[in-house]
Amino acid sequence: MALARVRELTYRYPGADRPALGSVSLDLYPGEVVCLLGPSGGGKSTLLRALAGLVPHFHGGVLSGSVEVAGIDTRRTRPAELAGTVASVFQDPEDQVVLTGVEAEIAFGLENVGTPPSQIEPRVATALDMAGVRHLSARRTQELSAGELQRVCIAAALALGPELLLLDEPTSQLDPDGAKGILDVACFGRAVVVSEQRPTLALERCGRVVFLEGGRLLLDAPRGEAIEWLGEHRPAYLPEMRLGADDQDAGSGEPLVRLEHVFYAYGTRHAVGPASLTLRRGEVVALVGPNGSGKTTLAKLAAGLLEPAGGAARLNGRAAYLSQDPGRYLVCERVDEEVALGVGGDLERAGRALELVDLAGYDSRHPRDLSSGERERLGLAAVLVTDPDVLILDEPTRGVDPERKALLARLLRANADRRATLVVTHDPVFAADVADRSVSLGAAREPAHV
Repeated sequence: MALARVRELTYRYPGADRPALGSVSLDLYPGEVVCLLGPSGGGKSTLLRALAGLVPHFHGGVLSGSVEVAGIDTRRTRPAELAGTVASVFQDPEDQVVLTGVEAEIAFGLENVGTPPSQIEPRVATALDMAGVRHLSARRTQELSAGELQRVCIAAALALGPELLLLDEPTSQLDPDGAKGILDVACFGRAVVVSEQRPTLALERCGRVVFLEGGRLLLDAPRGEAIEWLGEHRPAYLPEMRLGADDQDAGSGEPLVRLEHVFYAYGTRHAVGPASLTLRRGEVVALVGPNGSGKTTLAKLAAGLLEPAGGAARLNGRAAYLSQDPGRYLVCERVDEEVALGVGGDLERAGRALELVDLAGYDSRHPRDLSSGERERLGLAAVLVTDPDVLILDEPTRGVDPERKALLARLLRANADRRATLVVTHDPVFAADVADRSVSLGAAREPAHV
């Protein structure tokens, strides 16, 4: 018997000119793992929100068709009444966290579904262990790296013991080993729908694949059949794993960034270092390493956004930095105006930058109406338009579909000779495609040598 039934689901967000989903029908069964694929803006997040009851109760808009979960009609039931039966992990963990303490955040959901007080502490401890974040239990959520925060959100969902677990890009900010471990835990003993733009691990663990594009269901098939379909129709979703050459000698171009034995701490908490890194004009460097190892901090030191507590940092030229979550820094009412901010309001230059990232025609859209992947590309346009000497991108493929990742790699390679480029990433396929060399940071709280 199906755990969830979706019938002829059509949904349009408030003010949108076209439906986000059109006539989607599918069933989900207890214990099955479904891999949800498709391009950015194709409707994947909307489908997950509908299964959680957030569409239309939280987001508004117009819905037709029906969604039932565990026999409950989500149109007539508030999302809070589905809590415990359904648990979600959103694309942006920063927007999901409510409390300032890790343990309190995981306990929050249990308290809200009426878990007996005597059970809360042991269930929090079990969830911390399952998500591999027991060492973070006493930390404040504001102090965590993006990947650590993503793990905490997953722990909070696992603590509820849901019948249906909805994961929207759950490994987008996790290192490869962490991604494997968290998917192994999440995909055991419950129905799981996992939306991924790094599909390799999810495809290895699923029994079924659903592919959405333009709000339409193009594929709903068992894994073997789906792999054949992807290979024929969407081969970018089946990347060949190629190993990049790690820690090669730097190129011979002009040094634009020199970090010499730098280290940095947030208060009393060591973040990175001592570490040394040189970036030269004409090269693309991938910065890799486990969550919490200090990659973002090192990138900000390279961009001149942080002053090292020790060592020396030298920047020659102008630097542009794209943060992990550019959607948090959007300030304008239109896409083109957002991009034009960095070039004195020059809308013509903004339009050319939008074309580079495949957002031509989005000029008049509101930035916050875009999908997560589209906002990522908008942020990229906003830094590319300034034509910097040093380009630093922190997780630029977060929420970006494989075909557009390939376009981004080609774009960065085509313009590599104009600047030095540093890409912080947990995506090994993208790193291999784009980088001349990779440098690695060690485990969290250990001195790093790059």
